Amino acid sequence: MAALWRRRERLLGVSGLCRTVRALSGKNEYDLLVIGGGSGGLACAKQAAQFGRKVAVLDYVEPSPQGTKWGLGGTCVNVGCIPKKLMHQAALLGSALKDAQHYGWNIAQPVHHTWSVMAQAIQNYVKSLNWGHRVQLQDKKVKYFNMRGSFSDPHTIRGLTKAGKETIVTAENIVIATGGRPKYPTHIAGALEYGITSDDLFWLKESPGKTLVVGASYVSLECAGFLTGIGLDTTVMMRSIPLRGFDQQMASLVTEHMESYGTQFLKRCFPTKVEKLESNKLQVTWKNTDLGTEGTDSFDTVMWAVGRAPDTETLNLETVGVKTNSETGKIIVDASEATSVPHIYAVGDITESCSVYASHLGQ
Repeated sequence: MAALWRRRERLLGVSGLCRTVRALSGKNEYDLLVIGGGSGGLACAKQAAQFGRKVAVLDYVEPSPQGTKWGLGGTCVNVGCIPKKLMHQAALLGSALKDAQHYGWNIAQPVHHTWSVMAQAIQNYVKSLNWGHRVQLQDKKVKYFNMRGSFSDPHTIRGLTKAGKETIVTAENIVIATGGRPKYPTHIAGALEYGITSDDLFWLKESPGKTLVVGASYVSLECAGFLTGIGLDTTVMMRSIPLRGFDQQMASLVTEHMESYGTQFLKRCFPTKVEKLESNKLQVTWKNTDLGTEGTDSFDTVMWAVGRAPDTETLNLETVGVKTNSETGKIIVDASEATSVPHIYAVGDITESCSVYASHLGQ
């Protein structure tokens, strides 16, 4: 992001065009407005502020269909890397306790894990990171707006708070960094009503219990791995190959390792419906694509990990001419992360050339 801003300085600053007639007229309140308070957006805002620019960040988290919400910091901090690694660490500690017996440690069996204790510790840590990001923005004199934003014109953003209060913000340059959200397979009956995603898993206050994870992505396998590791009955349902896009020899080693540690797999299967029973259990019906047979089982939790979609639906991009890929919905950018509108940029998961992992590395 620093390279992007330096390039902008070279192209516009040296020629004196950086302060356009629009900026000189006082019409634009900010040099840079960043829409999205995740890894890419915050890095961009703080870097621009270090160059002496007047910067604002506009961030809003739409609650998940199950009502889960979180603070500033984006996917990585709240519902991705950070809580996932901490839950994985909890699983590793459990495994170490079992191994310790072979090294002379006397540990009472069976070892029991309390989800609520782990969840409280992780959620408190995440909230401390949320606060830390707020403090960093304040220290760098970056204005923070907790609002949903949409374009009114190429330099104007209409911000709307949860309570419905409207604020108009104008900027010379705009960076879109709204990230992505998990997809729901809405064509499956009961998927939206009864299922959760990774947006919800890390904020559950009580154990998910017996869990079905649907999907073959790394999100699916990572979550299933630590759920098994802390002692939960966990099944992964995959319609096709695991970890598509990765080396398949390594992908097979991953699933074999998971099976050896207790994760169950329903391979070549896809769910057709989810129903809630009187016992509050979720009954899942599925089909096997190879055999054509149907199966059912009941679970406490069904988690969808079937991909992510760019969070651009409410931005009103078509109004200002920002082009997107018609199939993926992602914003098309060039090598400098500029969109089809010269002063509007996009970074992170909403662009065609990025992934969650890349944006978390600071792109």
